[in-house]
Amino acid sequence: MKKVLAVSGTTALVLFVPTAFAQSSVTLYGLADTSIRYLTNADSKNNSQTAMGEGVETPSRWGLKGSEDLGNGVSAVFRLENQFQLWSGKLDNSSNTLFQRQAYVGLSSSQYGTLTFGRQQTPFFEAMGRTFDPMTVGDYWQDSYVYNPVGPFLTASSSVKYSGQFGGLHVSGMYGFGGVAGSTGENSMYGVTVSYDIGPFSADAGFQQNDLGGKKFNIANVSGVYAITPSVKLLAGWLHSQDNTGLADIDMQQSGAPTLPHVSPNRIDDALYVGSTWQVTAPLTLTFAGYYDHARNAATLGGALGAGINYSATILAEYALSKRTEVYGTVDFARGNGAFLADYPGRNNQTGVALGLRTLF
Repeated sequence: MKKVLAVSGTTALVLFVPTAFAQSSVTLYGLADTSIRYLTNADSKNNSQTAMGEGVETPSRWGLKGSEDLGNGVSAVFRLENQFQLWSGKLDNSSNTLFQRQAYVGLSSSQYGTLTFGRQQTPFFEAMGRTFDPMTVGDYWQDSYVYNPVGPFLTASSSVKYSGQFGGLHVSGMYGFGGVAGSTGENSMYGVTVSYDIGPFSADAGFQQNDLGGKKFNIANVSGVYAITPSVKLLAGWLHSQDNTGLADIDMQQSGAPTLPHVSPNRIDDALYVGSTWQVTAPLTLTFAGYYDHARNAATLGGALGAGINYSATILAEYALSKRTEVYGTVDFARGNGAFLADYPGRNNQTGVALGLRTLF
């Protein structure tokens, strides 16, 4: 018994010493954001609506992230990130997933990049949300409908992801395990983005494929950002998606839109966007964004498949009260025809006006 205790004590000491001397950190962070929004044609009777809801760009969230220095430029890293509805206090998902945004652990090298495992945001979502979309993949339907087909696939569970920065070149790749016995491809996913920065110009290209029960969803994108001056940037891009799962028709719809009699087995969308951000003064930033989507083989209200066009325009003004807190206002307009008539609760056009408050911690 004494020998066992001695071995156990030595083992505990060995395990404890690196922990005591290693440089490590854990950070609690988050964002609280909500807005009051007026929207026309918000239901089937074309009534207007005034409601409190999510922020224009950033859903509320909190998270924990940490790292431990393992030496030689290598660190162990982790992140747990939750998303919630500030105005109701509920989790912002129907499956009651606590860390729906991210939950991963991995290793990061200052020389070779980062390798992580768990539930993670796809390379496509990270590229568009951080850099290449003027509204950073906005929350209002009028600002984000071109991303709705890929909405269920912006995050993947049981995934491994690599991200590396080599000078101006950034590479990110991800694979999600399907977990289906007898099939390595079913319910799996893979995605890759490659971006390059050269002077004031940044360009990005990517591809992602998701499998759902043997049916495929694909999206490809090409995007660019050009800084005319340090305070003015121009953004533009093209998104192409092909959906065999039938989810795109449903996910394109706003809340309250009519029920579709059928969904398409092969919907194709080609979307274009342009935008600009302008740092007018130190506290004031203006964003302009326009989106256009042409859908083919899309489900219509009549039960057939057809084409449609939807477009929208948004102006966003943000005013910083401090380094962490800002107020903002936004005005947007959207209109659709053809197959996109199925995505509106009432008339085929809407105008929205919102005021919001956002703070970081």
